[in-house]
Amino acid sequence: MSHIQTTLVGSYPAPQWLLGRPGEQAMRDAATVVLHTQEMAGIDLLVDGEIYRFNPDHPETNGMIEYFVQPMEGVRTAITRADIELFRSQSHLGFRRRPSGVVDGPLGVGTLDLPGAYSTVAALTARPLKFTLTSPYMLARMLLDTHYGDLRALTLALADVLAEQVRAIDAPVVQVDEANLPGRPEDAEFAAEAVNRILDAVCGTAAVHLCFGNYGGQRVQPGTWSQLLGFFERLHADHVVLELARPGYGDLERLREVDDRLRLGIGVIDVKTTVVESPADVARRIEVAATLLGDASRIAYVHPDCGFWMLARSIADAKIGALVAGRDLFEGASTDRSGGPSS
Repeated sequence: MSHIQTTLVGSYPAPQWLLGRPGEQAMRDAATVVLHTQEMAGIDLLVDGEIYRFNPDHPETNGMIEYFVQPMEGVRTAITRADIELFRSQSHLGFRRRPSGVVDGPLGVGTLDLPGAYSTVAALTARPLKFTLTSPYMLARMLLDTHYGDLRALTLALADVLAEQVRAIDAPVVQVDEANLPGRPEDAEFAAEAVNRILDAVCGTAAVHLCFGNYGGQRVQPGTWSQLLGFFERLHADHVVLELARPGYGDLERLREVDDRLRLGIGVIDVKTTVVESPADVARRIEVAATLLGDASRIAYVHPDCGFWMLARSIADAKIGALVAGRDLFEGASTDRSGGPSS
């Protein structure tokens, strides 16, 4: 087994035939295709592509938001013009002009069924499978809250609902996705508190994905990883999955300061371009990251920066192939440099 494992972040492009004729059988077939594509490429830790939650009515977030909050008790999905105007007056989200729902009562699980979603897809592969869900902090920022009246209280309430669901998921890895906090590091303390409630409920390995947003192929959050060192230290996670190929690796040297109990996932595939990396490009990026960290053993995974939902399938598949080949090239070169047999 390779020392550095390969994985994907979460989403995969929804096949055109699924969008044309959606249905339960079509969703199952699409998930099977996504899993088999990764198996054939040699990905170590699979993802389900988040196909089961893709919503063509909200393509800008790939079902990352509405899928989780709209089934919850206490969330109103009939959005009025007054709701939209109030949300816009309160929100600092230039890319989001409409709330995903209105919280007008205490939050409850409602009809949300994440364990059912996982078990349906897990039955389609014998390989290790990662389950992903959106961070409660990011979800809270996309809602109009008329009940709790406090962002921290809303975030923690969302965390409790999601943690209850996660306790019943027996995935080898559960990953919490956060694409909003990097632009608001001042909220790191209570965001970590909320995320940790979910991570503490994970039966297997707990992970957190952090990026600067991927809306229509654009980075929408400012900031640097060095601003989140305190957040990293607070996390009850095994590893973090970081966007790095697009912004670059300069911040990685600062991450040497983070307790080495927290392993790192290094983004080596840029999902915000249609240019397909060569295996040599990927190997070079891993080498740069290992040098800046001072120790390649800090790298648990290599992966794309974010999900693949915005790319054409042919491009996503080529990038997946480059990811595995580049990891193999780096490890072969590393073995050769150490004096052992080259792979």
